[in-house]
Amino acid sequence: MKILIKNIKELLQIRGAETIKVSGAEMAVLPKLENAWLLVEDNIIADFGTMEDVPQVNADSVIDATGKTVLPAWCDSHTHIVYAGNREQEFADRINGLSYEEIAARGGGILNSAKKLNETSEEELYEQSRVRLEEVMQLGSGAVEIKSGYGLTVEGEIKMLRVIKRLRENYPVAIKATFLGAHAFPSEFKENHSGYIDLIINDMLPKIAEEKLADYIDAFCETGYFSVEETERIMQAGKEYGLQAKIHVNQFTAINGIEACVKHQALSVDHLEIVTDEDIEALKGTDTMPVALPTCSFFISIPYTPARKMIAAGLPLALATDFNPGTTPSGNMNLVVATACIKMKMTPEEAINAATINGAYAMGLSATHGSITKGKRANLIITKPLSSYYQLPYAFGSNLIDSVIIEGNLI
Repeated sequence: MKILIKNIKELLQIRGAETIKVSGAEMAVLPKLENAWLLVEDNIIADFGTMEDVPQVNADSVIDATGKTVLPAWCDSHTHIVYAGNREQEFADRINGLSYEEIAARGGGILNSAKKLNETSEEELYEQSRVRLEEVMQLGSGAVEIKSGYGLTVEGEIKMLRVIKRLRENYPVAIKATFLGAHAFPSEFKENHSGYIDLIINDMLPKIAEEKLADYIDAFCETGYFSVEETERIMQAGKEYGLQAKIHVNQFTAINGIEACVKHQALSVDHLEIVTDEDIEALKGTDTMPVALPTCSFFISIPYTPARKMIAAGLPLALATDFNPGTTPSGNMNLVVATACIKMKMTPEEAINAATINGAYAMGLSATHGSITKGKRANLIITKPLSSYYQLPYAFGSNLIDSVIIEGNLI
C-alpha cells in the first residue's frame, strides 16, 4: 500500500534518526519543508522532499494537501484511558468549593473510580475504553501510554492491564502499558501502608510479569499518597521485573521525589506543577523526561508546570493529556498544545516538539514515532488549510484536523 501526499504547504518536525529528544533552546526549533511531498509505503515513512523533485510513483492513493500542514501524530505519554463510569458529581463538588484533597478525604477521587472499576466486568470496561481510544486517534494521537491504578486490588489491576493489552492487540495505535497499583491506598490499608505495598510487590507484580502485562511501573509520589521512601520501594521492585519507572510527582507539593526518581533512572517524571530550583538541578543532564499535563491544571485550577523556567535551565519537556475521569476528562492533545502555549507561555514550536518527539521519548518510542524521519512509522496528522501552523494553538476551539494516518492507514 503506497500513499503519496503532495503539495504540502508545511511538512513539520523533520529529523534525523539520531534525534531522540530536544532540550532547552533546541525546543524552539521545529525543522520543516515548504511545498513538500511525503511517501508512505505500508506503515512506514518511505521518503519526502520538496515538490521540485516529487517522484513518479505508482501510488495506491494520492492526497492533495494544498494549503495544508502535515506533522507527526501526537505522542500522548500519560493517560488513564481505561476506567469505569465517570466522576461528574465531583466536577460539581469542585465548582461548589471543595478541593481535590477534600473530595478524596470523603471517599471520592481515585477510591471512587476504584469502586466503580471493581464493580464493572472486563468486557464492559473494554467497551467503555475502546470508545475513548477511538476518539483520541481521531484527534490525532498515534501513540498513547495507558496506566492501570483504578483497581487497587490484585484482580482489579490485572483486569485493567488485560484491557490495555486487548486494546493494543485490536488497534493500530502504539500503546504502552504502565502498572500504577501505587495510585492510592485502599481504605482497608489506610493505616497499613507497608501492607499494601507488600501486596503490590508480592502479589500484583509477579502476576503482571507472568502475563507480560506492563512495560512500566508508576506511583503517585505526593503528600497524603505515597511518600518518597514508599515510591522508592515501588521503583526498586519494578526494576527487578524489568519495569522502568514513570512517576506521578510534584502535583501539589515538592517533597524531593524528583531526586529519588532520577536516582532510580525513571524514564519520566509527570505533573510537575510545583517545581523547585533543587528539582531542576536534579533533572539537569539526566535521561529522565519531565512531562507537563496542562489540561489537568486547567480543569482543577491548580498551577501550571513552569515551562519557561525549565526550558531556560536547559531541560527537555514533554506534554501529555492525563486523560482520566477525575482531573482531566479529555484526551485532546490539540487542546493540550494550545493550553501549553496560552497558559505556560510555550512557543508553538516548543509545544509541538513536546507533544511529538519528546512525548515519544517519554514512552520509549523515539526510534519509531514522534518525527518525520525515513523509516519511522507512518503516523501523521493532515490539517485543514491553515495560514500557518501557529493556527493550531491559536484557534484552540476549532477542529483543524482534516485526516489522521496511523500505521499507514487513514483513520
